Amino acid sequence: MHVLVLGATGYVGGRVVPELLAAGHTVRCAVRLPAKLDGRAWRDRVEVVRGDVTDRATMDAACADVDAILFLVHAMDGTPDFAEREAAGARTVRDAAAQAGVGRIVYLGGLGREDDRLSEHLRSRHEVGRIMASGPVPVTELRAGVVIGSGSVSFEMLRHLTEVLPVMTTPRWVATRTQPIAVRDVLRMLVGVLDVDETKGRVLEIGGPDVLTYAEMMQRYAAIAGLRRRLIIRVPVLSPRLSSLWVGLVTPLPTGVARPLVDSLVNEVVVTDDTAHRLVPFERITFDDAVRLALRKVQDLDVATTWASAGGIDRAPDDLAATPSPADPDWAGGTILRDVRRMQCDAPPGRLYDAVTSLGGTRGYHTPRFLWVLRGGIDKLVGGIGLGRGRRHPEQLAVGEPVDFWRVEALERPADPAAPAAADPRADAGLLRLRAEMKVPGEAWLEFRISGDGDGGSVLEQQARFLPRGLWGRVYWYGLAPIHAFMFPRMARRIARDAERLASQPVA
Repeated sequence: MHVLVLGATGYVGGRVVPELLAAGHTVRCAVRLPAKLDGRAWRDRVEVVRGDVTDRATMDAACADVDAILFLVHAMDGTPDFAEREAAGARTVRDAAAQAGVGRIVYLGGLGREDDRLSEHLRSRHEVGRIMASGPVPVTELRAGVVIGSGSVSFEMLRHLTEVLPVMTTPRWVATRTQPIAVRDVLRMLVGVLDVDETKGRVLEIGGPDVLTYAEMMQRYAAIAGLRRRLIIRVPVLSPRLSSLWVGLVTPLPTGVARPLVDSLVNEVVVTDDTAHRLVPFERITFDDAVRLALRKVQDLDVATTWASAGGIDRAPDDLAATPSPADPDWAGGTILRDVRRMQCDAPPGRLYDAVTSLGGTRGYHTPRFLWVLRGGIDKLVGGIGLGRGRRHPEQLAVGEPVDFWRVEALERPADPAAPAAADPRADAGLLRLRAEMKVPGEAWLEFRISGDGDGGSVLEQQARFLPRGLWGRVYWYGLAPIHAFMFPRMARRIARDAERLASQPVA
C-alpha cells in the first residue's frame, strides 16, 4: 500500500516507518518540520512532505494518492488545550482523507471504559476516535494502555520512579490494574491490521499477556534491573495534582505532562475484548521480556526514538518571521543580550563539530556539573523539564531532538575542507543551535559556529543569546553574568581541547 504516516517525528511514528518499509509498503511522512527526519536511517527511502494536521491545505496535499493513513499524532505537551487541538486535528484529517478517497485510517488511541469517568487524556483519545469514525473513511481504532519500550513516556516514568525511590509513599492509583504492551507488539499490530479487511471500521483493544497493578510493575522492574525489592506504602491523601508534582520532580517528565498521565492511572485500562489478537494473531511479549528488551536498548545506546522526540520546534527558521532569531544582529521590538566567545582550535572543523555535538547528557558541558544540576533542579521546582531528558545518544544529534533542557533548532555539519565543494575553508562551515526549553523570563539560545582557519585548524564561535522579557528578564541575565563569565570561557576552551584530543586519535 501507499501509506501516509502522521506523527513520524513521535515515539511510535518514528518506529513504525521502518516496519512499514520492511512489510513492502510505500511510505509518505507529513511533518511540520521535514528537517526533523533528516537524521533517520530510513529518510532516503520515504517521501517527506510538510504538513500540519490542523492545516487543511497541507493535509489535502499529503492525503493525495494514498491508500491508508496511520494517525499517530498526540498533542499532550503540558499545555491545557491539548484536547481541543487533538480534536481539531482529527476533524481536519478526517475531511482531507474523505476528499482524497483514502481507503482506511488506522488510529492509535487509549484503553479505558466509557462508563469509568475517564481522565481528560483518555477522554481525548476516545473523542479523536469518534471524530475520525464519523467520516466516510473506515477507521481502525487500536486502543492500548501502558506502552513499554526504551524511551517511551510510560517506561521512563516507571524506570525513574523505581530506580530513584527504594522507599515510596504512593497514592491509590498504584493498585489500579493495567495491561501493559511492548512497543514491538504495538508496531506489529499497526502494520498487521493493514492486511486484514475485517479490522476496518472497528475499535480494537490491544494489550500484552500480563495484567498488573502499577505497584506490581515497579516491583517486577526492580527485580529485572537487579534492585532490591521496593517498600511501597500506600496513603490515601495524595491527590492527582500532588502525585504529578512528585512524578515531575523524580522523573524526566515535566509536571504538565505528568499530570494527565497520573490522572489516567486512576482508570483501569485492561483489554475486555480480544478480537484484535484473533484477527491479527502473534505471540505477545510478556511484561518482563519487554522490560529486559527496553533496558538492553538503553544500555546499548540503541534508542531509536524517545517520548521527547516530538514537540519543540515545528517550523523552519524561514517561517519564524514573528519570532526573534538569534542569527539577527538586532531584532525589531526587543534587545538580544549576548555572551560571545571565540576560540582557536588546532583540530579540523569536522573534529570540532564532533566535540560540540557531544555536549550534554552524561558528558555535560565541560563546566562544573553541580551548576547545571542546580539550574535543572530549580527548573523542576517551577514546573519545567529539568535535566532529566538527557539525550537519545551520546554522539548522534538531529534537528528537533532534546538535549537536557535544550532543543536542537539548527544543525549543519561542516564540509570537508579538502572537498571540491569547500571553496573557502574559512567560511562558516558548521552550526549547532540549541534553543532553551527551561523556564526563563525570555527566549534563550546557545549557539556554536565552526569555521576553518585556512591552515588546517578551525575557529569556534560560541554565543549565548537571550531575549529578555520585561524587567525580570534583564535582572535574570545580569544576575547570572558572573556565573557566565566563569562558565562560558571554560566551556569554549574545553570544547577546543576535546576536539584536539579527538583529532589526535588514530582513525579506526
